[in-house]
Amino acid sequence: MTLRNGIPVTTPARTISDLRGIAPEWELRRAIRQADLLGLPTGPVPGRDRTRSDLERDFLGICRRHRLPLPEVNVRVGRFLVDFLWRDQRLAIETDGYRYHRGRQAFEDDRVRGLELRARGFEVIRLSEKQVAEEPRSVAEVLRPILASRRHRVGADG
Repeated sequence: MTLRNGIPVTTPARTISDLRGIAPEWELRRAIRQADLLGLPTGPVPGRDRTRSDLERDFLGICRRHRLPLPEVNVRVGRFLVDFLWRDQRLAIETDGYRYHRGRQAFEDDRVRGLELRARGFEVIRLSEKQVAEEPRSVAEVLRPILASRRHRVGADG
């Protein structure tokens, strides 16, 4: 516990820890997302899948249901945290909910991220919340041949 403006409060990491086991899963994820947006430390990422949002969890579900190779989740590439990464296939997927990717600054930030990832040799595919929620089969059908062809090319090259 610490004091903030003379009021005793717990740290964000402690608050998240206290919520585990008593708050519904969706509420815990929402609290972690909010702390992440504010840049507050929350401690270890909950769960083994490393997702930070319902949208990310839904995309990972598409990969599992459609038997796509599982990507790395929320990993750093250069100065950016990439939502999903198939490192060997040089493919990055960014899942974009409108709430967090609207406005000029978000638009510009997404373009900077995409350009830097391209400079590092990664193809970047951006998926909207609607595509993930309403078109999971189409998403999988587009990704499957990309991942397969890049796996073979990478394997053949070295």
